[in-house]
Amino acid sequence: MALEKVSHFIGGQHVHSALGKMFGVAAPATGEEYAQVAVGIEGDVNQAVLAARAALEKGPWPGLAAPERARVLHSIADAIDARSGDIAAAEALGAGLPVTQAREQAALARDLFRLAADLTTARATAAPAAPDRAPGDGQAQPGYVDTRPAGVAGLITSWHTPFLAQARALAPALAAGCTAVLKPDERAPLSAALLAEITAAAGLPDGVLNIVHGSLHPRAPGAQARDALIAHPGVARLSLDVDAAELKQVMLDAATHQKKLCAAPAGHTPCLIFADADLDQATDSALFGAFALNGQRRTATSTILAERPVYDTLVGRLAQRADRIRAGDPADPATQLGALPHGGQYDKLVACVRLGVREGARLAAGGRRPAGLPQGNYLAATVLAEVTPSMRVFTEQLCGPAVRVMPFETEEEALSLANLLMPLTAAYIWTADLGRARRLAPALESPSTWVNSHNPQDWLTAAPGQVNIGFYTQSRSVFITAADAAVPQFGA
Repeated sequence: MALEKVSHFIGGQHVHSALGKMFGVAAPATGEEYAQVAVGIEGDVNQAVLAARAALEKGPWPGLAAPERARVLHSIADAIDARSGDIAAAEALGAGLPVTQAREQAALARDLFRLAADLTTARATAAPAAPDRAPGDGQAQPGYVDTRPAGVAGLITSWHTPFLAQARALAPALAAGCTAVLKPDERAPLSAALLAEITAAAGLPDGVLNIVHGSLHPRAPGAQARDALIAHPGVARLSLDVDAAELKQVMLDAATHQKKLCAAPAGHTPCLIFADADLDQATDSALFGAFALNGQRRTATSTILAERPVYDTLVGRLAQRADRIRAGDPADPATQLGALPHGGQYDKLVACVRLGVREGARLAAGGRRPAGLPQGNYLAATVLAEVTPSMRVFTEQLCGPAVRVMPFETEEEALSLANLLMPLTAAYIWTADLGRARRLAPALESPSTWVNSHNPQDWLTAAPGQVNIGFYTQSRSVFITAADAAVPQFGA
């Protein structure tokens, strides 16, 4: 395998590390090194922020009329479509995602940029939010709202479906007219490199998107890149994909440096299945939720809560179907389950499964390396049954092809169990009783809930953080008196 060389992307140019070093990245499916990536340090971040600020202050992007900015965003979407095969291949090689599913994620990324383009135009034609009269003084006081890009956006993304994560962070920032510095996860360098090529080819001006990589070694100088981006005084907004355990420290860091923060912590996604549900569809949805994209989506089903009358039947179906899920080479279109993106996550997930078994959970399926795959970060689709809230494994974040299944007796118990899994990223409810669904959905501590469905994305009603253009803007109300104003005279 020929080694890919991946540099930083700063000011429209491919740039070597300020440290002069590179690090190797291994393919999840084989363990073989496939790329050498520029190490990112504080000096690289400084250079990237300078380029982004120059594009903000001197370049055309922030001041482009909404139709022109929308045209570039649509061009980016077109370019994603044209290179969807390359994107899917990069995701299969670098993140271990099944290539067929990775192509579907590229389509979602395309749709994000299209929506961002449409919202850009819609925001420009919206009625002004400021009143045309100052409250209480009775004088004509025409007013308007001046909305501008907030500044340079710092975007820190994870290895969960990396290309889509990068698009989700970048599209609203560009729509708002911001420039950006992207710090992708170290395990997804090819996805970020493709994003640089795609945006440049689509006509995004130099310096609007800058990319600085990091380092795989936590004590290496490259580990400075993320912290340097959070702390940099030239960065006005921060968007981060973080683990829930990291969120508190990130919030403290952002507050210390007076940054507005949009964080999407990885959490739990329970699936509640009641006895009156269509069990065939609920089974399909639960399996898709648990194992699509290797169980690495942010809305991947981590825990299935089944009402007692259908619990045993459901566990049997899940186990039987999980055993038939095709694990294999992520580049094979027939593969349904690929490899975990790195050895650390594989080891963590295997340890969680073993912990659950030691605590008394029953291994209904998986829990081992799939047959015929002696190398790579592969784990067969795993179903842990008879999990209880007292087990440590109950609250562990799995982030892989494993799911816990638990019984419940009442609606109240189901709600209580689901809300113990904090933080919740999303939730699913399966029931024929829509009154029950309407009671439960707002009671779940979840930003998004799907009823009798898996999770087809509707970006227009997405949870905050998905397509939040307003986060990347700053607004000021301006009032201008049309005639001589009668100003109160103090001390006259």
